[in-house]
Amino acid sequence: MNAQAVILHRPEEISVEDLALDAPTAADAVVAIRWSGISTGTERLLWSGRMPDFPGMGYPLVPGYESVGEVVEAGAASGLRTGQTVFVPGARCFGPVRGLFGGAASHLVSAGARLVPIDPGLAERGTLIALAATAHHALAGLDLGKPLLVVGHGVLGRLVARIARALGGTPRVWETNPARLSGAEGYAAGSPDADDRRDYATILDVSGDAAILDTGIARLAPGGEIVLAGFYEARLGFDFAPAFLREARIRVAAQWRPEDLAATLALIEGQDLCLDGLITHRHPAASAPDAYRTAFGEPGCLKMILDWRAA
Repeated sequence: MNAQAVILHRPEEISVEDLALDAPTAADAVVAIRWSGISTGTERLLWSGRMPDFPGMGYPLVPGYESVGEVVEAGAASGLRTGQTVFVPGARCFGPVRGLFGGAASHLVSAGARLVPIDPGLAERGTLIALAATAHHALAGLDLGKPLLVVGHGVLGRLVARIARALGGTPRVWETNPARLSGAEGYAAGSPDADDRRDYATILDVSGDAAILDTGIARLAPGGEIVLAGFYEARLGFDFAPAFLREARIRVAAQWRPEDLAATLALIEGQDLCLDGLITHRHPAASAPDAYRTAFGEPGCLKMILDWRAA
């Protein structure tokens, strides 16, 4: 079986081409992808060539870890059935072409255990499930009754703020780009200059700004914590004395875990978490090169969706 796939051959060189898919096993399902999202964090670094080295890194690659599609073939041991709508967190099914993270293709072969059945009514909004689960993971263990600052009002920052609200918190969000200040729902979003508070129990950064530690430590309450939930291409550092005086803590939040995904789906199903208003741009998958440039170059683009339905 062949699929049309986005291939990043080298930094800033991208195309849509046919690729042969690995043959499915009895534990696998074949999914016809309807929509996939473009990440402005990890995928931007892959596209620019600034992604720090890690196992599996290399070109050419198929990017994408935010895909929604329909099961068109279900192996006997896959645990799925044809016709189900599923969220696909990427795949590695392209032979010699790396899947980093392998979700941007018209069809995918994946172990059924990795696929998440979702409500078909979510449609393209289902691509946001991975980011929502990541936001939930970053908030795990926090006392949301205490002051919370979120740095960055992109899609991930908005999801962190929405989930914090759904769980009883009252977050404040910093954003330095005027084009991204609108759209706050039930929380305040503004410039750091307009905020004189210096007693935040938690400062949760999703901006990817390597200078966040010094900036954040200066705004922490004693014993406060900075949570790093962005992806940082530059080395992070901080002045020791201010951190010492506050006994500051620093935590890195990695990718979501199954329990985060389950909790996120429960919030969506219970209508406590709304995914509306986060997808701002859409392109047919055939024009993926233009879509990637827009996603990474247009400040007003919160989330770009590739539409694979015509593929």
